[in-house]
Formats: sequence, C-alpha cells, structure tokens
Amino acid sequence: MEHSPFSSSKRTLSASSLKDRLSKLSVTPLRPVAALQARVDFVPASIPRVRRLQTISVALWTNMIPICVFLTLFLLSYPPLWPFMIMYIVWIHIDPTPERGGHMSPWLRSIRFWKFFAEYYPATYECDLPADRPYVFGYHPHGMGAMCNFANDSTGFSRGFPGVRPHLLTLNSNFTIPFYREILLRLGVCSVSKRSCETILRKGNGYAIAIVVGGAAESLSAHPGTADLTLRKRLGFIKLAIREGADLVPVFSFGENDIYEQMPNEKGTPLYKIQKKFQNLFGFTLPLFHGRGILNYNWGLLPYRRQIIAVIGRPVHVKKTNNPTVEQIREVQEVYITELMRIWNTYKDEFARTRRQELNIID
Repeated sequence: MEHSPFSSSKRTLSASSLKDRLSKLSVTPLRPVAALQARVDFVPASIPRVRRLQTISVALWTNMIPICVFLTLFLLSYPPLWPFMIMYIVWIHIDPTPERGGHMSPWLRSIRFWKFFAEYYPATYECDLPADRPYVFGYHPHGMGAMCNFANDSTGFSRGFPGVRPHLLTLNSNFTIPFYREILLRLGVCSVSKRSCETILRKGNGYAIAIVVGGAAESLSAHPGTADLTLRKRLGFIKLAIREGADLVPVFSFGENDIYEQMPNEKGTPLYKIQKKFQNLFGFTLPLFHGRGILNYNWGLLPYRRQIIAVIGRPVHVKKTNNPTVEQIREVQEVYITELMRIWNTYKDEFARTRRQELNIID
C-alpha cells in the first residue's frame, strides 16, 4: 500500500503548529485603529480655531477646480438650466476678457479668506517701486506663493507698492473652466498670451504683470531643499519688457519647493519621460506629489504647513526698444540673473536653512 507524500506525523505537527499560532492570535487584541495611527499623524483635537480656518481656506482653493467642475456637472443635470449653461459655455470660448486685463475686484482681492490662506506665505519687499512705469515681475520657482502675492492683497502688496496694479498670468486653458474663470478674472488673473501681456502693460504707468517664468517644466524639478530654475532659455518675457519699456523685477520665493514631496523623477527616468510627453501634448504636466490632509499631517494632497517667503528684488531698468536684438536680450538677462542670485545669496541662510543645494539654473 502506497503512503501519502505527507506523513501522519507531519500532519500532526502542522496541525499543532497551526493551533498554537491561532491561540496566540486569540489572546492578542487586534488594534486596526492603533495600527493606522502609527502610520498616519492625525491632527489633535485641540488645534486653535485660527489654524483650522487656515487649513480650510487652503483646502478650498487647492480644490477649487474640482469644486467648479462638480458644480457645472450638477447644474447640467437639471434640464431647465441647459439653455443658460449652453449660452454660458459658448460665451466662455468667445469672451476676450482674459486677454484684456480681467475684471479686477478690490473687494474679492481683500476678503478675509485670503488672509487665512496667506498666513504661511508672507512677502518681503526690498525697495520701492514707483508707479511711474509698467513692470514685469518674474516669479521663481513655480508654486503657490505667486497667488498670495499677486492675485490678492493678503500680503500687503498694495501697501508696499501703492499705485502698482499687478496681474498674475496663467495658462489660457484655466479660463475654459466654468465659474473658476470668473473667480480668476475678478482676482485680476489674466492669460499669459502675448496679446494679454501687451494689452495690460500698454494701459499706462503702474500696470504690472507677474509671470511664473519656469512654468510646468520647472514644477518637475520641485523637490524639498532644492532650487532648480528653468530660466536660461526663457527669453520671451525679457523681450516683452524691452519692447514695452517695462522694468523687470525678479522675485524669489523661499520655501516654495518644500510644501510638497514629489516622487523621484530625474531626467532619463521613465516617469520623467511620461511627464514631459504629457506636457508637450497638453501644455502642462502632472507632478506625482503628496502633502498633508485636512485631518492629518503626513498624507494627502494639501501643501504642508511650511513657510513661503517671497522676496521682491530690485528692478532691472530697461531701455525701450521696438526690435531688440538677441544680444540685447541676453545682456538684460544676465543683469536679471545677477539680481536673482543676489537675492538668493542675501537671504538663503535666513530663509533656506534646510537647503540641500545652492540655487541652480538648469535650463
């Protein structure tokens, strides 16, 4: 008679071992909540009300696009509203307001909401900017601080530079999102197109535009403790300033790259190639990042509560020239970069103490 490949003694041993393990589990209490708390740093219940309001304001703004998309879909689900929604959507695509300076609302730019939003985004002004000429602000690096300093008055821009009217510029695609576009326009945010820039700067002295120079490409290099800027090949905003006779004002935002953790995506990696291809197709890219949540400190899509300090530097005066040569543009660019490096070297030990490297212009 053939024996089973598994002997009786082995079965007994296996059963005994299994019984022993089960008995240990039975006396060991399962603590799923405790295990979850070990991985997630939850917000304590005793957080001050002001800090909660700050978190809520940041959460609302960072999720404003999904909120507006949801509102649009909700209204479209109600048939009696279809005629109005169709007319509105058609109007969105023919309305030239994003290229004509927007509909800036001083009331919306100064409401308490933005004050809570900007509690960790202060600004430092180094010099006076008289309102007797137009300005082009170059913002570095790509990030949220531009919204606080140029799209509302929460950091005191109007008090620091009386008479200067800043317009933060963004991709034209943002003005195709229903309701979201209305908020942007009343904050003075406009399209970053050439026509929009020229229209604003030609309105007269004191009008200014703020351009996030590095754009989507720079966001892929945003890692904590670094300051890699996409600037060397960005000559368009300098050419624009020379043609319009507008002073160039470099702005460096310390801490901008520290508010999110991003997955490693060095040049040449598959992730980086996918992100660049996405950028080439759609004009923007999607960094794979994470931050904190509303009720925890280490998991979610909200930015970490880390200070951002934008230093607005000294203006670079330019001579108005209708058709500047490449040499003239490069010459102004070198002066601009020199001033940007001066800002970094002056304030890095105060505002970038945890840096892992020095300011680096990568492209």
